[in-house]
Amino acid sequence: MLKTKRENLKWRRLDNSAKIFPISTGKKYSTVFRLSALLKEKIEPEILRKATEMALERYKNFKVRMKPGFFWYYLEENTKKPIIEEEKDYPCKYIDPKRNNDYLFKITYFDKKINIDIFHALTDGGSGVVFFREIIYLYLELKHPEIFSKEERFARKIDYTTEDSYIKNYNKHAKGNSSNKKAYILKGKKIKLGAISAIHEIIDLKALKEECQKNEATITQYLTAVLIYSIYKENYKNSKKPIKVCIPVNLKKYFPSKTMSNFFSYITLIANMEELDSFEKILEFVKNDFKKRLTQEEIMKTMSSNVKLGNNIFIKTIPLELKKIIVRLSYIEIRKYTTITFSNIGRIGIIGKYQPYIDNFFMLIAPEPVEKIKCSGCTFEDKMVFTFTSILKDNSIEKRFYKFLKEKGIEVKIESNGVLDDISKEN
Repeated sequence: MLKTKRENLKWRRLDNSAKIFPISTGKKYSTVFRLSALLKEKIEPEILRKATEMALERYKNFKVRMKPGFFWYYLEENTKKPIIEEEKDYPCKYIDPKRNNDYLFKITYFDKKINIDIFHALTDGGSGVVFFREIIYLYLELKHPEIFSKEERFARKIDYTTEDSYIKNYNKHAKGNSSNKKAYILKGKKIKLGAISAIHEIIDLKALKEECQKNEATITQYLTAVLIYSIYKENYKNSKKPIKVCIPVNLKKYFPSKTMSNFFSYITLIANMEELDSFEKILEFVKNDFKKRLTQEEIMKTMSSNVKLGNNIFIKTIPLELKKIIVRLSYIEIRKYTTITFSNIGRIGIIGKYQPYIDNFFMLIAPEPVEKIKCSGCTFEDKMVFTFTSILKDNSIEKRFYKFLKEKGIEVKIESNGVLDDISKEN
């Protein structure tokens, strides 16, 4: 019997984290993150198109579309061409597969900037950087063939898998460590439906490191403390609920994995503000809580409890259409257990020969109706970019964060998409 074209297509299961994203997502909860590269010359769309197609041949785990099964969604090979178009919409918006040739990522450009928006079911931030970086390398090689020799870089073997590293590494005997206390939810009027404010605070890395060293804190710890302090001073309205900050964790730092699928977990800092009425107290709390929660044992507990939930026989046997209803209803409640997320993907390493053509990188995360602000950070050369994506009309948290760093003698420049007022202006 002859096989149909569809039967010949390669397919794979979603990883343990990814299973929940397509069930819970929608226009209000896009579960999309964006990576942007600002180059030093105007983008040529046809070269970008070619670079993207070439990158997909090297990283075929991105060359997929999502299909519904009876119990779960799954990924199938996508034989269509990716769509490359000029940026016209707000960042991190819901990716409609029907309008995107079924791809779970979207490439856009504007002037000197290239963006990739990625649906989290496809991969996490770390692997997203690997794929995006490949597009940038290929773009520059095609744009400047006289400068770049493909043979030098292409000779390096790409070694990755699409295994579910959660299943490979979890411990079925590990006990959970989640908190059942609801979080303080940010207050304020929202901007118009569908709009997203993006404010990038571009921080002098040398000065930031010096301030962190002075306080015996890592960059992520220090900026988390500044974020909690900014929320406390500007938005915390006589509440007894804690400010809960979700910090995603790259599990490849703790467990062996070469997967390009999702492999991340998180820690949640629970700041009880009755006891933390100054920045110094907040910073001390953050440092101690990081030390307590960022251990392989604690991370294993969180990861394993999520895997066990996904492998629960009752959940596995619920039909997909019923799962959608149950998960979407429960997720409205689950999201009330986090005030804000801060994801720092760290340094984006670029081969030296390519660095002069790149000005900066940015990362953005989609805010949500409950978690109205989300924060992200990345580092390139001598700058760190801390980004606020928000659906709140009031930007006082962003302003307080900016002014706090300035008062510490740290140089900060502001770039934004102009949805809210310039926070660097004095009132």
